[in-house]
Amino acid sequence: MQGRSDDLGLSSTSSAACRSRRLEDRAIARALGIIERRAASDGCLMSDPESAAQFFRLRLASEPREHFEVAFLDNRHRLLAVERLFSGTIDQSEVHPRIVVQRALALNAAAVMLAHNHPSGDVQPSSADRSITGRLKGALALVEIRLLDHFVVTNLAAVSMAAKGMV
Repeated sequence: MQGRSDDLGLSSTSSAACRSRRLEDRAIARALGIIERRAASDGCLMSDPESAAQFFRLRLASEPREHFEVAFLDNRHRLLAVERLFSGTIDQSEVHPRIVVQRALALNAAAVMLAHNHPSGDVQPSSADRSITGRLKGALALVEIRLLDHFVVTNLAAVSMAAKGMV
């Protein structure tokens, strides 16, 4: 008599792969916690675009749906908080500038960095990405909060829109 896992088409190999993935996910979550604590304590993490890109890549690269995150920074660009404000489908996420501004004000942020992932793997900013970046920059500027960068993240890379002159 075969076991239940064989009846479902599951093998012990796939179960082992699932356990391995869960262990890796927990290790990544612990690493992100360490990175966030270090960033909050010494302020070095968000001091350059490459470090910020790596930070967001760790957080967003493997997500199967599009997510939009914001790093809230003080006037010396030290990390106050990072929050996932919006989640969407496999190819879009609806972003509301009002919510981003509200959170920035609540955290007394002087600047922000934005990031979202493209599960499709296309690292190029879309016209919608450029549009929301402009809307957010304008909304944040009204309350004297600087938009420093917006990153597009995939499994293979994170692209700075500021480096491309799009912020």
